[in-house]
Amino acid sequence: MGKWSLEVDRGTCIGTGVCIGMAPDHFRLEGGTSTPVNESVDPDDVVVDAAESCPMEAILLRDSDGSVLAPQS
Repeated sequence: MGKWSLEVDRGTCIGTGVCIGMAPDHFRLEGGTSTPVNESVDPDDVVVDAAESCPMEAILLRDSDGSVLAPQS
């Protein structure tokens, strides 16, 4: 199983901190918006849950093959 790609669209993020509360090992606030601690992460359901819970859908999580894992449309 490969690494996942984790991105935050800082132009869309409003800094609610939901992702940080759910996955503090994977996100941090920087300049009032969220940013990934690492852009490449081991597969972890908590990252999927955090991405799905973002009220602005500012988090994009991709599988190693490039397919979108979250948010699901």
